[in-house]
Amino acid sequence: MKFSSGQRFVIQMSAIDTYRHKGMRSQLVELLRSKGISDERVLHAIEQVPRHVFFDKAFIEHAYEDKAFQIGSGQTISQPYTVAYQSQALQATPGMKVLEIGTGSGYQAAVLAEMGLKVFSIERHRPLYEKSRKMLDSLGYRQIKTTFGDGYAGWPVFAPFDRVIVTAAAPEIPPALVEQMKPGGRLVIPLGQEEDQVMVILTRQADGSVVREDGELFRFVPMLPGKVF
Repeated sequence: MKFSSGQRFVIQMSAIDTYRHKGMRSQLVELLRSKGISDERVLHAIEQVPRHVFFDKAFIEHAYEDKAFQIGSGQTISQPYTVAYQSQALQATPGMKVLEIGTGSGYQAAVLAEMGLKVFSIERHRPLYEKSRKMLDSLGYRQIKTTFGDGYAGWPVFAPFDRVIVTAAAPEIPPALVEQMKPGGRLVIPLGQEEDQVMVILTRQADGSVVREDGELFRFVPMLPGKVF
């Protein structure tokens, strides 16, 4: 018997994403709801994405705990609450173009794609870029555009963006990211060099100025310039 590529994908997913995993995701969604995440599109997306496949085998049993874990190259996969908080803070609607700085494992990009967003993601660590690209392709997220590059420079060829999300702690707001936002666009970025950083939301006005709103404190790996081969 021959199968189409779509059928093979469904069969493959059924083997790696079991009823047990789906049940654990449902429990995770209820936990996030209890912690204040109210955007149903965010919660639905998190319930759809099999977070455990983005983990190294050593940590896979902990995939649905609300914790961050190492993914190599000194980087982490953010805890689910952080992913949900940033995704909700974007206030994005389906069809919007979103620039993500820090692809990492690819999990956040997958959540954004499940929300119906057009995702453009940059990763500065080549091993993570290559690994996440293969993972996203294997899960069927071929519509997500990824590149190996310097997040501080943004992705001008695809600008302007409706939304920008940064998944590492920046010492200051990168000017290029603000410039690449549309009027009315929102930038969600953890800011600061202390142990904990404040989640900052910037909204770009029609005249190019920005309005700042400070959110909760989080802990991220630092955002660094350049590329790592």
